[in-house]
Amino acid sequence: MSTLTTTLDTPSAAAPARPAYRVTGRRVLASEWSKLWSLRSTWITLGLGLVFLVAFGLIAASHYKSSIGSPHQDRDFATATAVSLSLFGTNFAQLALGVLGVLVTAGEYSTGMIRSTLAAVPRRLPVLWSKAAVFGLVALVVATLGAFVAFGFGSGIVSGTPAAMSLSHAGVVRSLLGAGLYLGLVGVIGTALGALLRSVAGGISVLVASLMLIPGLVSLLPSSWQDNISPYLPSNAGESMFALTHDSTTLSPGAGLLVFLGWTVLALAGAAYRLVRSDV
Repeated sequence: MSTLTTTLDTPSAAAPARPAYRVTGRRVLASEWSKLWSLRSTWITLGLGLVFLVAFGLIAASHYKSSIGSPHQDRDFATATAVSLSLFGTNFAQLALGVLGVLVTAGEYSTGMIRSTLAAVPRRLPVLWSKAAVFGLVALVVATLGAFVAFGFGSGIVSGTPAAMSLSHAGVVRSLLGAGLYLGLVGVIGTALGALLRSVAGGISVLVASLMLIPGLVSLLPSSWQDNISPYLPSNAGESMFALTHDSTTLSPGAGLLVFLGWTVLALAGAAYRLVRSDV
C-alpha cells in the first residue's frame, strides 16, 4: 500500500514549476526598444532624417538670402518666412523616417524573426502597439529636435531680410512642434504599413505613393475636384499642421491634425486586423 502511494505522488512532485516571468506591456515595450536600437539601420536612417531636415533647411535659407534683390528670384521664395525655409527639408526627412518605420515591422517578416516575437507575445496586438509607440516616440523626438535646430540656424541666416522671424513670433513654436508631430506620425504610419503588407518593398512603395505620388496625380484633376480632395490627402493635411499661414484651400492646423490622425488610425487598424486574422 505504501509503495502505491509513493508511485502516485511522484509525478506531482516532478511537475515543472510555472515560469517566473509574465508578459506585460512594459516588458513588451522594453523588448521593442532594445530591438530598435540593436539595428544599425536605425542609427543610419535616423541620422539621415536629421541631416535631411537640417541641411535642406539651411540650403533653402542660404539660397533665399543670396537671391534677394535678384530679378530671377523664384516665386516660391517671394513670400517665404524663416519657418517655411527652415522646414524645407520636411519632405525629405519624412521619407527617411517613414522607410525606417516600414523596416521596424516588415524587416521582422523578411528575416522570420516575427515568429519568435509572436511566440513570446501570443496575444499579438501588444507587439504592434509597442512597435508603433516606441518608434513613433523616437521619430517625434528626433524630428522636433531637427526642426528647432534648423530654425535656429536658418533664422540666423535670413536675419535682416523680410523672412526674418524669431521664436517669439506668433505661430512659430506651434509650426515647429507641428512639424515634429507630423514626422512622428509618418513613422507610425510606416510601422503600420510594414505590418499590414509584410513586405519592405511593398510598404515603402505605398508610403511613397501616399505622400508624394497621389498628390501629384490629384493636381491633374479638375479644379473643383482638387478643392474637395486635395486638403484631405495625408501629405497635405500633414503640411497644414506646421504651415504658418493658411487660406481657403488648406485646412487649419487643428483640422489637419485630426485628418492626419484619422489616416494614422486607419493604417494601424488595417495592420491590427491582418495581424490577428492572418498567420505569420
